[in-house]
Amino acid sequence: MAYYFIFPEIDTTIYSHPDRKTMNAGADELLELVKEPGSSDEFHHPSRILIKFKNEEITNAISLMEEGIFTSSLSSAVNLQLTLAEANNIVSTHVINAYAVSQSWDEGTGKYLNVPTASNGTSWFFRDNSTFATSWTGSGTSTNWFGSAATAHGYGTGSIASTVLTPGGGTWYTGSNFLGTQQFLKGDDLDTNIDVKEIIHRWSASLSVGQTFPDGIVNNGFLIKTLNSIEANHTASFGELQYFSSDTHTIYPPKLCFKWDDSIQITTQQINAKQKGELQVLLYGNKKEYNQNDITKFKVHVRDKYPLREFSTTSNYLNIGYLTTGSFYSIRDAHTEREIIPFDDNFTKLSSDGDGMYFNLYMNGLQPERYYRILFKHINQEGTTIYDNDYHFKVVR
Repeated sequence: MAYYFIFPEIDTTIYSHPDRKTMNAGADELLELVKEPGSSDEFHHPSRILIKFKNEEITNAISLMEEGIFTSSLSSAVNLQLTLAEANNIVSTHVINAYAVSQSWDEGTGKYLNVPTASNGTSWFFRDNSTFATSWTGSGTSTNWFGSAATAHGYGTGSIASTVLTPGGGTWYTGSNFLGTQQFLKGDDLDTNIDVKEIIHRWSASLSVGQTFPDGIVNNGFLIKTLNSIEANHTASFGELQYFSSDTHTIYPPKLCFKWDDSIQITTQQINAKQKGELQVLLYGNKKEYNQNDITKFKVHVRDKYPLREFSTTSNYLNIGYLTTGSFYSIRDAHTEREIIPFDDNFTKLSSDGDGMYFNLYMNGLQPERYYRILFKHINQEGTTIYDNDYHFKVVR
């Protein structure tokens, strides 16, 4: 089973507030979904997030998965993950949508608190800067920019639907194939984990075989926003969500998480798997330090903690043991205890071969100069056991 992470090329927040409609925030350490009260009116003005990942890194991730796996709905997934920095006054139930952006944009180097405010990159009004002043085409109108065929199939471009708030805020493809969504209920973890596989699939079709709309689209990144009904309700705020950006000085930048099933279970494992008794689960050959570009095969040795006494001409330590097919690995940050790769029934299953158990790990999806800890989960006839034997490794540049 495999997890593979890539990190953004560019990201920013764009603000509809009248004082910030041409402001660029491309160098900010935070990305915000917020509705700000106006300084000269009583309205609440929403913000949106733009984020883009490199074409070559997306292509590389899909090539690791293999195209056949990627196009299968059952054995792979792609999720857009943003880590929450702070949340204030959030409503009990809310929805965040991620759309495929339909026009290019420039990140810029501005910051929210800059005085004077910078305008050398994208903003609510412009997709480049306030000098060239290239507007988001069709913003604030019902103009269809994708032809009559797109209209017939319900596709088009989106913007803000309000007669009160400032038109603009990016353009995106509409329709379920160009949308990822996540609902949050009261008490939920507010980190995002938005399913964007359909969008990635269409970017890939454009990159690999030159497919055009609607089967393939150019990668202009994602636009992240709240529901239209929430944005257009200018009399109320839904609260404030702040996420770490790619410019953060923490270990929590946004990322695309590619997941697929690369596990192999051999017949010997299925027949001889340990179904009961106390076990020793040992990580074999851990080098303790790995380059961030390494792809590492971690070997796992399994044996009975209290083996039956019997006559043998060889050591019990040389016997190959197997966990059941219900066995998984997890990776945690050793300092913060944050779960980087969870126990995932679909995508972190341990594999087996003639030498025992193993799993593959892609180090370039982990933050360098950090220590990580490996845990194992085993499900058998006696229940579920977590093995945490303090196995550490470090990723270095």
